[in-house]
Amino acid sequence: MSALLKSSSGSFAALTRLMSLARLSESERGVLADVEGRRRAPIHREIQVEGKPVGEPMILLSGWACRTRTFSDGRRQILSLLLPGDLVSYAFGPDAVAVTTAIALTEGVLAPAPAPAEGGGLARAYAAAAALEEVYLYRQIARLGRLSAYERLADWLLETRDRLALAGLTAGDSFPMPLTQEALADLLGLTSVHINRTLQSMRRDGALDLRGGTARLSEPRQLADLVDYRPAAINR
Repeated sequence: MSALLKSSSGSFAALTRLMSLARLSESERGVLADVEGRRRAPIHREIQVEGKPVGEPMILLSGWACRTRTFSDGRRQILSLLLPGDLVSYAFGPDAVAVTTAIALTEGVLAPAPAPAEGGGLARAYAAAAALEEVYLYRQIARLGRLSAYERLADWLLETRDRLALAGLTAGDSFPMPLTQEALADLLGLTSVHINRTLQSMRRDGALDLRGGTARLSEPRQLADLVDYRPAAINR
């Protein structure tokens, strides 16, 4: 479990993830390792607000956040997750406007995303990150539209394991899972009661061990077959 015990306040996840997406030069790695201007992202605090200027692009160094839509009656849909090493935005222009609201789901740390040199490794890593986010969005649409509650949770757990692996934050099929059942319900389009029952069902089936904020997939291949899970391709 050593990978799960890495310091959550440094640049480990961001550097590891971007190096997984593209070959970075020594100077690019140095800039990412010593990125300045870090700031806390308190739990439940807005990071970006829909329709407001984005400001400088940020990397999530630690913690979990989400892009979300809250309706006038208080209902919330989590559109996508932001995990350690993810960029909160990719717009480096001065007039960029946030298309969704981003909120911290746990305590976290943000830092300015270094501006990439044209044609450099960092530019390719950012482009790959944007392509992956599109993959995850399409997968979320399919997940919510066609999968059962059990399948939605299984598909999401497999995706989250793979995403965290890119950032060096897994140990085999074990990975951090700090989300509340309420957050899972908002992410998967279910009620908290339904999430609770589905988690219990996966535990009874021996497919999932969830305790102490860590999830372990006991039968990942069977879950992948169940949901026709397709790992995202990464072109380096």
